[in-house]
Amino acid sequence: MKDAQLRKSVLQGYEEGEGIFRLAPTWVPRSFLVPGGRIKLAPEDLYILGADRGGIDERWLASVTRADNPGAPEDEGLSYIVLNNKKIILLKDAIEVKGNLILGKETMERYGGWKILTKFFDNLGPIPHHLHQDNEEASLVGREGKPEAYYFPPQLNFIENRFPYTYFGLEPGTTKKDIKRCLERWNEGDNGILNYTRAYKIQPGTGWFVPPGILHAPGSLVTYEVQWASDVFAMFQSLLEGRPVPWDLLVKDVPPERHQDLDFIIDTIDWPANVDERFKENHYLEPVPVANRKSEGYQERWIVYGTKDLFSAKELIVSAGNNVTIKDNGAYGLVVVQGHGTVGKLAVESPTMIRYRDLTHDELFVSLEAARNGVTITNNGHENLVVLKHFGPGTNPDAPLIGDDVLN
Repeated sequence: MKDAQLRKSVLQGYEEGEGIFRLAPTWVPRSFLVPGGRIKLAPEDLYILGADRGGIDERWLASVTRADNPGAPEDEGLSYIVLNNKKIILLKDAIEVKGNLILGKETMERYGGWKILTKFFDNLGPIPHHLHQDNEEASLVGREGKPEAYYFPPQLNFIENRFPYTYFGLEPGTTKKDIKRCLERWNEGDNGILNYTRAYKIQPGTGWFVPPGILHAPGSLVTYEVQWASDVFAMFQSLLEGRPVPWDLLVKDVPPERHQDLDFIIDTIDWPANVDERFKENHYLEPVPVANRKSEGYQERWIVYGTKDLFSAKELIVSAGNNVTIKDNGAYGLVVVQGHGTVGKLAVESPTMIRYRDLTHDELFVSLEAARNGVTITNNGHENLVVLKHFGPGTNPDAPLIGDDVLN
């Protein structure tokens, strides 16, 4: 699409939605995991891309980040704007040509675009123990580092699947020599890395913040994940539920000349953070009420915070028959996880089941001006309307710190 036509399409969508864009679902497979079947994709479509590509266990939200999957098409992982019930343009392209309008001049100049990636991931069992590189390490392969945070929506976690526990970090006293020995044992089956970590029971309605360099093996709850817009990782676990993890997934984002350099690979671990005796205290999140936003008809809570404003997220609950107008500091993506109603002039609903090519009404992107002017959310149903909102960097400096008073 030529730039002139691209700009025209963006402006048309912007005007018709009064600054709010409808987005199509973005489905992503992972070849090394088994989908959990709870993010509403129809069962017959879980392997629609082929067994060789893997089952679809992720839905990416308001994404401008391409999925780094072998054999993936160029637009895998990228969100499309929907207009007149057709996918018309990538959100990524819209921001490239009209970023000042959508995100604001300050955000474009400071960050260069929409710098977060949000997703649901849903697996039958756990993910291998892994970490995400920091900016310094990721830059060696031309990428950016990735901090991330989790929230476990109750609406999607009606069953826990096989392993509702997450391993975080390393036991205090663990040494580099211990982990090096694990890597040396890669082809012997289970390399034993989970012997050096600690599992925490993960609970719906709570979350965690995980900076780069921290080893973690997410459990089997459906997870709403807000993170920096990058897909870098290094798997440190060689066997997962009887399935070998290829060495390639350990060194995927390691410079080629370092693929056998175990000391270099181990140094990507943030050792002080991993062996922190107060790990939970410094990383665990419970919802915190948004200040000065209390009403009988709605409640709004911080669910991702304490990230030094790299990203953040809120949960908005509007009770049946009510509406509220909410002003926010900057642009954001949103997804509806329960109920139906309207957001601005656009109808929204949380679907029961989604076919792979369906264009749903549960995902939107709210531009800067609309967010600052205030968006009216109306609940037209007989149950709560629940919306999750994800924000990029520099938007919510008023977000609480980890350890602030939580909602009991």
